[in-house]
Amino acid sequence: MEAVIIVLLILLIFCAVCVNLTGNLLRAVVIFLAYSSMMCLVWILLQSPDLAITEAAVGAGVSGILFLMTLRRIEAEDAGDAVLPGEEEKEAEE
Repeated sequence: MEAVIIVLLILLIFCAVCVNLTGNLLRAVVIFLAYSSMMCLVWILLQSPDLAITEAAVGAGVSGILFLMTLRRIEAEDAGDAVLPGEEEKEAEE
């Protein structure tokens, strides 16, 4: 059991370093989601299910969705597309 936790902790450190070194934002988000999922496993192995559920919900769930939505908006603005889903009405009013 301790060996599994040690391997997961090494992978967590590896993911943390990779998130900071990667130049692609989408890859950074995916690595962050993997980090959060591994952290959830660590909490389960440490017999702390309340923290594991919170990590899964907030770390991998809500944060991941917010990061991906932000990336989508940034890419749309970089491409010059002013219209994103839900903004068609704003364009029609102007």
